[in-house]
Amino acid sequence: MREIGFDTVKETVAGLCMDANFEIGHDVVQAFRHGLEVEESETGKAILRQLLDNVEIAKTEKMPACQDTGWAVVWVEIGSGVRVSGGELYDAINQGVAKGYTDGYLRKSIAADPLRRKNTGDNTPAIIYTDIVPGDRLKITVQPKGGGSENMSEVRMLSAADGAEGIKNFVVDRVARSKANPCPPVVVGVGIGGTFDKCAQLSKKALLREIGSVHPDPVYAEMEQELLQRINKLGIGPQGLGGRVTALAVFVEAFPCHIATLPCAVNINCHSARHKSATL
Repeated sequence: MREIGFDTVKETVAGLCMDANFEIGHDVVQAFRHGLEVEESETGKAILRQLLDNVEIAKTEKMPACQDTGWAVVWVEIGSGVRVSGGELYDAINQGVAKGYTDGYLRKSIAADPLRRKNTGDNTPAIIYTDIVPGDRLKITVQPKGGGSENMSEVRMLSAADGAEGIKNFVVDRVARSKANPCPPVVVGVGIGGTFDKCAQLSKKALLREIGSVHPDPVYAEMEQELLQRINKLGIGPQGLGGRVTALAVFVEAFPCHIATLPCAVNINCHSARHKSATL
């Protein structure tokens, strides 16, 4: 059994919280540049240039790329041959989030109770998803998720008879109704199958994929491409001011489901599309 120290996990998570907010992924930057090549709106082009400038300023100055530094969603893959010594894994993660958001001067956005609305003061608790995998490694991914894009998310319990067309129509309609609210150009995560809660988790996990990646199943790969084309024909454009580049990517994740159901969830990422990983 391999041991990883509590403080190692804590410091790793703290660093990921800051890095995810300060350094936008290379795949997103490349997608902005590609957007400049295909965007026809002069306003849209100007916005994309501003987004590229913002990325460089955030990275150089160690400042958040967006003022909404999000809820810390943490994805954990823990090997069956690993244990955390000196404390509990979830405690280490939450202490790491608190440290990262405090040391990095990141906005604390979490209300301790959904009705009383008092801020927790350190951006905890994190939302933590854990998978037990073979091996003796611990992989941690921090995905800061902003409130504006999260508000544009939706789960719909479709009928099995709705099929692929029903799914595609729902996804496009959800983006159309979102308009400028999620700060486009967006990344769209789609979860299909599972249960009511599982498809929502899948849609958020889909947002971790690298822009430019293709689903290994040709059926879903074709669906992703068609959805991207349809969404970019909506005319919403960068920051909702019109144009061809409404979405940078659409990612679909699927899971088995009950014979009587066809759950589908849409989770939208703003243009920052933040996440960072580390393997211990």
